[in-house]
Amino acid sequence: MSKYLNIEETDLQKQNGYWTAREIAQQPAMWAETAQSIEGERTTIEAWLKPILNEKSLRIILTGAGTSAYAGKALAPHLTKELGRSVEAISTTDIVSNPDQFLLRDIPTLLVSYARSGNSPESVAACKLADQMLDSSFHLIITCNKDSALSAHAAQSDNGYCLLMPEPTLDQSFAMTSSFSSMMLATLCVFTPDHTQLSQVIERTETLLVEELDNTQEQAHSSFNRIVFLGSGGLLGIATEAMLKMLELTAGKIDCYAESPLGFRHGPKFTINRNTMLVFLNSGDEYRAQYDNDLLKEVIKDRQTDHIYSPDDIVSLAGSTLGDAWLAFPYIVYCQLLAFYKSMSLGLTPDNPCPSGEVNRVVQGVKIYPFES
Repeated sequence: MSKYLNIEETDLQKQNGYWTAREIAQQPAMWAETAQSIEGERTTIEAWLKPILNEKSLRIILTGAGTSAYAGKALAPHLTKELGRSVEAISTTDIVSNPDQFLLRDIPTLLVSYARSGNSPESVAACKLADQMLDSSFHLIITCNKDSALSAHAAQSDNGYCLLMPEPTLDQSFAMTSSFSSMMLATLCVFTPDHTQLSQVIERTETLLVEELDNTQEQAHSSFNRIVFLGSGGLLGIATEAMLKMLELTAGKIDCYAESPLGFRHGPKFTINRNTMLVFLNSGDEYRAQYDNDLLKEVIKDRQTDHIYSPDDIVSLAGSTLGDAWLAFPYIVYCQLLAFYKSMSLGLTPDNPCPSGEVNRVVQGVKIYPFES
């Protein structure tokens, strides 16, 4: 009988956690497959992308809804630095409700759209609004569903390119796990490929998923009922996604927050009590790490909670040369594990944490209104 995350398949199925466990566990394999797929497609991708990137005034917007939006938030700082141009993360939910505040007609814009199902109402609506409102728009669509409305939109347009993720990343679970990380990985492989960093990420995450499950499960089973994820720069995007994973998989039973280490002192520090867990997503950059370490020392000295952790405590990063955009991968897997084990310990059903249907795997109930520009 198969095991995923050290739990027997039969037990996972009884508690409706099979798909979540399997999809968390498959991520290193999906990253390798994603990278290989993009290498096979690189000539075509670059032929389409190079003329667009040659536009000196080009604006790049990373977009999506929910978890897909946080992929953009996690990557925008890294891409801004590496590409030497402003890269913004703006959610489709903001673009659709406020298009005239986010889309600038006379600035050429590349919209990079992330979507697991590609069928959320805002996904295609954001692309259509960009085409409607911009004199020059381009769409790089990164999705896990070849049969989605979003991929169909790309196929029918002359200004779009659809990049498909490996089929298993079309997560069956409510929560996005392998879809999120694979779409992030695809973006790095397209814009800033680094085979050395990728190899380290895969190796260290595989170690986490084999050797450190008991430690992570023990942390999840501790008595916290509130959790704060802390990260700076792109790691704030990972902290925000980690917050959402815990919120989703525990069906809102755990209070969840995300903030930057510097921002945390400006009010959110009130969240700390003896039942609060703090998770520090420490930067691998020496300069940024100073701010992480100062806050860590401060909360330890305050002695308001004993639940203070970092993936550094679990993921073996000794000798690592991973940049923050790559550290994001083992970090988010650790946070997914924490959320999954907490859900299981509460007797919940991770594959469908809201069986009564108020919250759905693919968002429902959104009405798209025409916008008169």
